Amino acid sequence: MYQFVKNIVLRVLRVPPEPLDPMGEVGSLKVFRASPNFFKYRLYVWILGNVFSAFLLALGAGISFAHMLKTHAPATGFMLALLSLAGICVIGLVHLIISFIMLRLDYEMRWYKITDRSLRIREGIVFVREMTMTFANIQNISISQGPIQRFFKIADLKVETAGGGGAIQADHNAQSQMFSMHIGIFRGIDNCEEVRNTMLARLKKLRDSGLGDTDDHQHPAIPAPVNQAGEAEGLMEVLKSMHSEACLLRKSAASLRIS
Repeated sequence: MYQFVKNIVLRVLRVPPEPLDPMGEVGSLKVFRASPNFFKYRLYVWILGNVFSAFLLALGAGISFAHMLKTHAPATGFMLALLSLAGICVIGLVHLIISFIMLRLDYEMRWYKITDRSLRIREGIVFVREMTMTFANIQNISISQGPIQRFFKIADLKVETAGGGGAIQADHNAQSQMFSMHIGIFRGIDNCEEVRNTMLARLKKLRDSGLGDTDDHQHPAIPAPVNQAGEAEGLMEVLKSMHSEACLLRKSAASLRIS
């Protein structure tokens, strides 16, 4: 039954069952998924949230029912209270079913793929967030784990590319946009060390092979210094020859005038 509903939801929302592999050698592909404990963690949060909502709803319904019984005849007020209670129960049940299915799908549709050249992260159902990062642009890899995550033995691995540091200083509106461009997070995985070591090894191999970003830049060629002394000597020789020719022309003109 769940698989049938899952296929319908994915078809309606046009979510591919699996993202395409990122750029890299086919044999180097590694696929990581969120841990089952991540789903348990999200499930407990979902249960606590719904229990709190049900308590508030029951409190509001009780006040409303008491008001109906006071303002209407006993039979009419009791009937209105039952109809309202039935409507609330039906809406609440539908909400629980839909929210649980979306919670389960959100867990199942998290994909983390790594090749020897790049990685791809995809998460979300209604709003799908998919991003690809090349190892040539990765600047930092870190692991974060809160106390609740330690209890469930899961953690988040954060990957930052060039320009990601500037997002931390931005305001909250621009921050989310910068994070989507420069920060990728492997959420709820139970093998963070394995994933990080895999990425660091491939990053080192890529940079050692000279395919990654390095600090070596080509500098423009500097022209050879001009020998100014040689040019000055050549200019003096030209001036001397011009002076000699001028003297000869003057003597020739003087001899022609005498004759």
